[in-house]
Amino acid sequence: MTDKSELLNQLKIDRSEKEETGGISVLILIVLMAFSALLGGAGTWFMSSGADADKQTAVKASVTSPALASNIAATPAVSDDTAQRPEKILNASGYITARRMATVSAEVMGLITEVDVEEGMSVRKGQVLARLDDAVATVNLNYALAQKAIAETRIRRILANLAEAKRVVKRSKDLSLNNFSSIAALTSAQANMESLEADLITAKAEIKVAGLEVERQRERLDNYTIRAPFDGVVTVKNAQPGEIVSPSSAGGGFTRTGICTIVDMNSLEIEVDVNEAFIGRVFEGQKVEGRLDAYPDWTIPASVIAVIPTADRAKATVRVRIRIDSKDARILPDMGVKVAFLKS
Repeated sequence: MTDKSELLNQLKIDRSEKEETGGISVLILIVLMAFSALLGGAGTWFMSSGADADKQTAVKASVTSPALASNIAATPAVSDDTAQRPEKILNASGYITARRMATVSAEVMGLITEVDVEEGMSVRKGQVLARLDDAVATVNLNYALAQKAIAETRIRRILANLAEAKRVVKRSKDLSLNNFSSIAALTSAQANMESLEADLITAKAEIKVAGLEVERQRERLDNYTIRAPFDGVVTVKNAQPGEIVSPSSAGGGFTRTGICTIVDMNSLEIEVDVNEAFIGRVFEGQKVEGRLDAYPDWTIPASVIAVIPTADRAKATVRVRIRIDSKDARILPDMGVKVAFLKS
């Protein structure tokens, strides 16, 4: 019986030991939480004390440094200027275009013997750009000059004969008064003189015609020299020596129709398409800010030249011409540009 009681006692759970272990665990948890709260409070105190120190340092610096104090006081003024900038009421995009641009060609068909320009070269009005083979034109001019020289020689001969005819008429009149010459001789001398006077008029007209022919041949010869029509910059070189140039296409694809392309950089302006629903916000003289796609941080001052009085039916837009108020070498034809129309 005693053995069974001892066995049963061994199977019983000792609850006092469990409660003691659980109490220890709760105590450890409370200690950890208290330590965490202590660390958090210390961090908050450190941050607040650091901020107070920064504020005190800034105040001391403003008192001891007048320049720093003036900079701090001037800061709100910058924001005021920014707030006073004109309001942007409409945005659009377009391209840089040139009002004066020409593909220079020749008035006659000929063989190119030299080209004196390259891309990017600045040229002046009247400057020689290229020359064509002018051998035939030179011969024609020399022939016209020879014809004029012949007419001038003929008129000198007529003048000499006319002077002699006038002397004969005078002698005939004197002899006729003294009955030493017949009336027939006097009449013949007068007829010869009048004929020479008519020849003189004809010769003078021939000299004028010969002079006009010389001018025409000289002009034709000058057509074999291609010159710049205005001041500008060469943007495209289309021909080389040895090629044929013609004012119109001759077929076959081997004939050039232009020597080079010249752009007047002083005629550059901006063209944009504005949606017709907003065209009422645009007017002549309106201030505009432009920004090239190549230089987005650079603002170009501009103003509206004109609103073209017609709309594009397909795109429902109206074209607007804008003057570039500040010329710059960075502005090139056909560059993309975005503009903002400002409220006046």
